[in-house]
Amino acid sequence: MTATGKGRKLRAGVIGVGSMGVNHARVYAEMEGVELTAVADTSKDRLRMVTTAATTYDDYRRMLAEDSLDLVSICVPTLLHHEVALAAIERGVALLVEKPIAATLEEGREMARAAREAGVPLMVGHVERFNPAVREVKRLLAEGRLGRVFQVYARRTGPFPQRVRDVGVVHDLAPHDIDIMSFLLESPVERVYAETACGIVTEHEDLLTGVLRFRSGATGILDVNWLTPLKVRQLTVLGEKGLLQADYLSQEVRFYPKGEATSPELVRVEKKEPLRLEMEAFVEAVREGRQPPVTAEDGLSALEIASLLVESARRGEVVALEPRRAS
Repeated sequence: MTATGKGRKLRAGVIGVGSMGVNHARVYAEMEGVELTAVADTSKDRLRMVTTAATTYDDYRRMLAEDSLDLVSICVPTLLHHEVALAAIERGVALLVEKPIAATLEEGREMARAAREAGVPLMVGHVERFNPAVREVKRLLAEGRLGRVFQVYARRTGPFPQRVRDVGVVHDLAPHDIDIMSFLLESPVERVYAETACGIVTEHEDLLTGVLRFRSGATGILDVNWLTPLKVRQLTVLGEKGLLQADYLSQEVRFYPKGEATSPELVRVEKKEPLRLEMEAFVEAVREGRQPPVTAEDGLSALEIASLLVESARRGEVVALEPRRAS
């Protein structure tokens, strides 16, 4: 990878301006050193939601052909990630693909291979890595605040998002927490087990209770659904010296020391928009010719584990990762 556009504004585009894409467009338009020059969507109504001077296209291929872009965010439905990403890679445009990286592992691997061979930066939008609360938990674990970690529990629940139709909750929401657990523990998953409920609001999985066993010995518990009226985004990390609790929405972190119940320590967290931090990291990596902080391989790992959770629920048994995957 080579540095791009040092000393000039980078030209950015967004493909797909639904609920996520419109925010990508907003952030690019507000960033210094970046010019949002183009957006593409098949819906004229959605294009009108983008209140910038960017050129609008109803065909992303025409946008890629006619607009000389340095980077692009791909925010289309998951089933289209593969097709759109390959088109951007073919044009040599650095890309930030919303998670999950693709609808299938085969498609995701083809995207990763194409980007690697073309020398095109490909970042996957696991935005929770950039949540200041998660970053603080990561820092505290690195300094040994909890000692050995025994368990990570993630609860991600809320009402059904009308934007989702093409995948179930396991592929749409669970990859956030699968990735965060791997990010925090820095240990590969060895086996998984899951129970799901399907056909409630979609034809896919609407509820997941999952267990991940990490090589470090820690256990990850996933409590994920889009059936709960109250939106909850919480993470709890239990270790030999106590417990850390993070709230993604309020960006608050609390530390409960080991022993009898006491008032928790409220850890100071500087609150910032995770999406902006994610996109700034992407732009910086493109500008400096560095590998993006969330790689295609990171995205593939989260997708693989999500797929194995679905398989585990279907089979009703524990599913182990092949040794080469857990290495």
